[in-house]
Amino acid sequence: MALKIAIQGIKGSNHHQVAKDYFGDNVDFVECSSFDDLVDHLLLKTADSGVMAIENSIAGSIIPNYALVFSKNLHIIGERYLKIHHHLMALKGQTLEDIKEVHSHPMALLQCKEFFRDYRHIKLVEDVDTAETAKRIRENQLTGIAAIAPKVAADLYDLEVIQSDIQTIKENSTRFIIVKTQNKVWPEEEINKASIRFLTDHKRGSLATILNVMSDCNLNLTKIQSLPVIEMPWKYSFFVDVTFEKFKNFEKAKTLLEIMADEFKVLGEYKNARGL
Repeated sequence: MALKIAIQGIKGSNHHQVAKDYFGDNVDFVECSSFDDLVDHLLLKTADSGVMAIENSIAGSIIPNYALVFSKNLHIIGERYLKIHHHLMALKGQTLEDIKEVHSHPMALLQCKEFFRDYRHIKLVEDVDTAETAKRIRENQLTGIAAIAPKVAADLYDLEVIQSDIQTIKENSTRFIIVKTQNKVWPEEEINKASIRFLTDHKRGSLATILNVMSDCNLNLTKIQSLPVIEMPWKYSFFVDVTFEKFKNFEKAKTLLEIMADEFKVLGEYKNARGL
């Protein structure tokens, strides 16, 4: 029986590509209009797992998704890093000179704006999704309009790539997390990364003390992100990713942090995808 995987956007999007890379081809995709919609499918059990972008090497963290994972009690069971390629695509037979408008997600347009400085006749139009624009061009046979989208979208919707890799910064990647409503799925000997959330008090050096505990337990901090606690003005939570060689080192750190932090929660224990 095929897994039901919720993705933000539609087939042909980067979320679609990551889901294929992580789960393989025996998958039924649940296309979601937003990350809130994706989470609802998980909570209603109309999807088994979900794929969520969490940070980009250029744009930084997608902060609302950190809050979603915590507030909806989701568990991170894996991750994937995807190198981002932005391709300009349109109906077959058209050239750059034929294109009057380019539609795409605001982030894709921003990451490609330098390319269009040489094509002043083209109007850039913000849209809800990259792949959805490509699909609409095909379905409505829209001439004079191009999309910025991944190569997989051109293949799915039978469009022609007019120009490849038009992003300004070529080394651009996004980290995606795989989430479920259940806890870890990996045996302990394969787990070498974890995501946690904690709060500290306002005493001087509180955060530094906790970070020192992580270091003493041989944890390598790879990410730290602070978010305000809405119901507690001027109080901040910290979302932290750590890697480690031995799971017992993380277990030791957990025992100490549960005592030291005002609040402490493990959001996921999984395999480090760095280098895959």
